[in-house]
Amino acid sequence: MSYLEKINVFLNKILMILGSVAVLLLMSLATVNAFLRIPFIKATWRGAYETVGFLGAIVIAFALGYTQKRKDHIVVDILTEKFPKRVNRILDGINYFITTIFFAIVSWQVFVWGMKISKSGEVSETLKIVFHPIIYCVALGFAVFSLTLIIDFLKNFKGKEN
Repeated sequence: MSYLEKINVFLNKILMILGSVAVLLLMSLATVNAFLRIPFIKATWRGAYETVGFLGAIVIAFALGYTQKRKDHIVVDILTEKFPKRVNRILDGINYFITTIFFAIVSWQVFVWGMKISKSGEVSETLKIVFHPIIYCVALGFAVFSLTLIIDFLKNFKGKEN
């Protein structure tokens, strides 16, 4: 395993652990908030919807790289499954190249957006908390996803099986 792959495995493992914690918090919050809606109690938490949104963004962004590494994303290959292996490798290489560039740009732009939010001092609507750290987390998730795609592109280019 190359040095780049070791870094990628480490980063994906850390993000998956943090994403798993976020899922647990999200589920706990949603469950507690639902129970608080019982007619006798009627004491829901005002910021639950906003917090679930923040946690959901973290869960999704942190899972992207790990899911790509395991090849668990949905693939529609009705046309390409009939192609020869060489043609499939070329198409995969083109796909990895384009998606790497796309998601690297997405990561960069999300980071830039986080910087703008940070400089403006904008806070969330309900809880009135700063939320630019969550935006930075999403940018990190996309960056690690881009790194995973780069590794897949290099493996494809070298002719190794993914």
